[in-house]
Amino acid sequence: MKKKIFVFGGSALVLIIGFVLAASYYKGEKAESYGFLARENAELFVRPYSQTLGNEDAKMYLVEFMDPACETCAAFFPFIKQLMAAYPGKIKLVLRYAPFHDGADYFVKILEAARKQGKYWETLDVMYRSQQYWASHHNPQPEKIWQFIPMAGVDVEQIRKDMNDPEIARLIAQDLTDAKRLNVQKTPGFFANGKPLQDFGYQQLRELVHNEVMAVYPPR
Repeated sequence: MKKKIFVFGGSALVLIIGFVLAASYYKGEKAESYGFLARENAELFVRPYSQTLGNEDAKMYLVEFMDPACETCAAFFPFIKQLMAAYPGKIKLVLRYAPFHDGADYFVKILEAARKQGKYWETLDVMYRSQQYWASHHNPQPEKIWQFIPMAGVDVEQIRKDMNDPEIARLIAQDLTDAKRLNVQKTPGFFANGKPLQDFGYQQLRELVHNEVMAVYPPR
């Protein structure tokens, strides 16, 4: 009897292992066929509301957790545009928020309000170019940003109203939650198709992006 139980137990174990391996293989095959967005944790990187730039059909997602008041984010932005230009149509930039600086959610709200007017990227560009005047870490003066916002070609009074939309606050909270789960502790935080930039720097980001682009667009 013991022998039969052992045989039955061994057979069940083999079946379980086979099922797990098959499921794992199937999951891998689906991820391979659907790409980055097929992964179980893809929502941590890209939310339905996330602002994107680039080809909608691009296979390489460059996700950046950013803060409008972050000097390094401003410094990297032109470099990111150069990377996208180097691989035309192959990179989709996804911006997520991690407003770690005190009061930085104020600027995110302005940015999201400008988005309602179709002026997101124009406003972000103005923010980065004028950042030194309103985001000094030693003497921040957030109200000064309103001197520059008109340069984005927006309705300023409408932005002042729209930035108080509770949905924007919820959006920021969700991004901060995702940033924490992904262990983003400073900005900018980069991920290329889910792979984090381990060693920070321009060249390191260039190499990460290049490797991931080549992985999804292998040379013929």
